[in-house]
Order: sequence, then structure tokens, then C-alpha cells
Amino acid sequence: MTNELKYGLILAAPTMQGMIDTARSADQAGFESVWTVEFFNSHGLVRLAAVATATERVKLGTAIAYAFMRTPMLAASAAMDIDELSGGRMILGLGSGTERMNREWYSMPFDDPPAPRIEDAIGLVRAAFAAQGGGGLRYDGPYYQVNIPAYARANAIRESIPVCMAAVNRGMIRAAARSADGLICHPVFTRGYIEEKVMPVTGGTQCKVYPYIITAVSDDREQARNEARAQIAFYYTTRLYHTILDVHGWREQGDIIASAFRKGDWAAMSAAVTDEMLDAIAIAGTPDEVRDRVKQWQPYSDHVILYSPSIGMKRERVQENLDAIIHTFGQAG
Repeated sequence: MTNELKYGLILAAPTMQGMIDTARSADQAGFESVWTVEFFNSHGLVRLAAVATATERVKLGTAIAYAFMRTPMLAASAAMDIDELSGGRMILGLGSGTERMNREWYSMPFDDPPAPRIEDAIGLVRAAFAAQGGGGLRYDGPYYQVNIPAYARANAIRESIPVCMAAVNRGMIRAAARSADGLICHPVFTRGYIEEKVMPVTGGTQCKVYPYIITAVSDDREQARNEARAQIAFYYTTRLYHTILDVHGWREQGDIIASAFRKGDWAAMSAAVTDEMLDAIAIAGTPDEVRDRVKQWQPYSDHVILYSPSIGMKRERVQENLDAIIHTFGQAG
């Protein structure tokens, strides 16, 4: 791709007000998109509704909202509400979450393979969008069935809303290529993994790739690199993601991180993230360095999502880094 890069920003501010202020700043700085995240203590769609009322131009996405912890109809109606609030700026990003998240965080079953189930969920979401004009909604899929004869949606801003999907391993990548408008990459994807495992599947489809890049900016280069290193180590405590390392022959590093995590040795976890791993996954350093390094993702997408690390960082530093990302990559940066 030769198009100029467009930048999205994960709104990982430590407070709700900080999130809203950060979104407003990114909007004013010319960012293409801002995205909320979802966790056991935060609701991505509620947060995005707040952002919608505080911004004017920037696209609004969830990266990601959990697909199986709510019904597809609730996801669809929330997306339509936010689209109306924002004047047509919504991007609905859905992800399955891990088995542990489903079972232990939300007390939801996780008995079926996630790929066909999330495809069916997206099918119902799209059916809800398509039926906004009235005439009722009937959907009969393998996992979801809905029959609402009176279904209609007044004041619909658009006939449809883009739906993206988070994917890591082969089955979910294929599902995204078949059913989604975009694939939201995991923050620990390397460029090599995108090139070898993602692009051959999504190429030639409607599914746009959104690299999700851990980004740390500081005049203190080593501080920024160590912040990114700690975030990478945190993610690789989950063995589900270790297939990403196989592309580079780095499985040993993943095993070291997982073993150190079981011992509570955070220093050893970070130390296992080599400079080569760091530079393949994240952009970290001075403003000039990160502006230069982000160009390495340009062959895979013209729209990247920048994400501040937070593991081991003080709340004030997380917000400082978000502000630095906006200053570095905004129109005045």
C-alpha cells in the first residue's frame, strides 16, 4: 500500500474524564479513529457513547466489545444508538474473548468453537442493521434465532454499520475474512505474523486489516522501550498467543515469560522480551523514532491503531504517553 497512513488511538486513559478528554484531543488533532476497550471492569459500548457526544469528526470503534457476553441484538442496538448519536461514525468491533474470560469473568458458557459462533453473531447483527427500515426481523442461524415481526428502527443514520472482528489464530482469521469488514489485530502481532498468517487469508476480501500497535513515546528512549517490553511480556503470559511467536522461532521466549509469571517474577518476564521481539511488535522511543518506525506497518494497512502500554506504569505516565502519541502523530506533530 502506498496511501498515507491514518491513525487510530485506543482510549486507554486511567479515568473516564481522561478518556473523553483524550478522545476530544485526538479528534482535534486529526486522528482518523478512536477506540474503546472492554474488560471485566469497563463497558466498551457505554464508554463509546460518552465519546460520541464529546467529538465531532473522528470515527468511533470498539476494539473490542465481547461478542458472547451479550447477545448480538444488544450489540447491534448499541451500535445503532452510537451511530445515531455520532451522526454515522460508528465501527462495531467484536471479539470472542478467551475461554477463561467467558467462563470466569462473565459466567458464560464456552462450549462451542468460537469461529462459527461469532460468524453467526455477525450475521444476526447485519440482519438487524438491514431491517432498520421496517418489515420485521427474522433470523435463523446455527447459534442464534430471532423472530421480531414488529422490528424497525426509526432515525437510522446509515443502512449498515461496519463490523470488525478480533482474531489471532487460523480459524478466527478465516472467519473474519469471510464475515467481517475488518480484522482487528492483537497488540502482540508481529509484522511477520501479519505477513505470513493474516494477509494471505484476508487479501482479496472485503476484510481490512487494522494493525494494533503498542506505542510508547518519551524523550527517554529506554524508558519508552521498557514500558513497551513490559506490556508485551504481560500478553505472552497467555499461551494462546504463543503461536504468533512460532513464525519467528521465539517459542522459547514465550515459555520463559509464562514460567516467570507463575513465579511472580515480573523483571524476568520483561527481560525475556528481546530487542528483536520488541521492534517486531511495538514502536517505542523518541517522537522521531516512533514516527519513522510506524511506516513499517504501511505495507499491510493504511489505518493503524496506536495503543499505550500500561503494565507497571503510573496512571499519570499512561495519560502522558497518550498525550505524547497525539502530539507525535497528530496533524501538528
